[in-house]
Amino acid sequence: MANATIFDRLKQDHDVHRDMFAKMADAKDDTDQLKKLFDQFKIEVSAHAAAEEETLYATMLARPDLREDAQHSVSEHKEIDDYLEELDELKFDGEAWRKKFAEMKKRYLHHIEEEEEEMFPDAAKELTADEEKKLAATFAKRKPAELARAEADS
Repeated sequence: MANATIFDRLKQDHDVHRDMFAKMADAKDDTDQLKKLFDQFKIEVSAHAAAEEETLYATMLARPDLREDAQHSVSEHKEIDDYLEELDELKFDGEAWRKKFAEMKKRYLHHIEEEEEEMFPDAAKELTADEEKKLAATFAKRKPAELARAEADS
């Protein structure tokens, strides 16, 4: 993906997240496997959000025409983070946990769909191809550092 744009990189992560949700659904009767997958999901999504905010959103916030979209997405990242914190406080895989997890999953899937279908195309109209590639390269450097940070925090 040498010529990947920031949008390609982010969509690739979103596809991984969708796959993780599918694996968690498959593991719903195996609590140990579900816990392992959920813990991986929290780390991955936290790292993705941080790297996305440091690259694409930082660029969008600096542009008046894109600022509102970036602010909206940052607030949705906070909302997902709040869900993850609430889930950590509940008995894992209990009835309340499963209900909260279903809410978080619905909100997260809505968030990434909104990014891919609305925000990314709007941002692509404003960014040059060179900017998109540079942001992808920066994201590729930031994501491993954010993964390490998220793992240390978990």
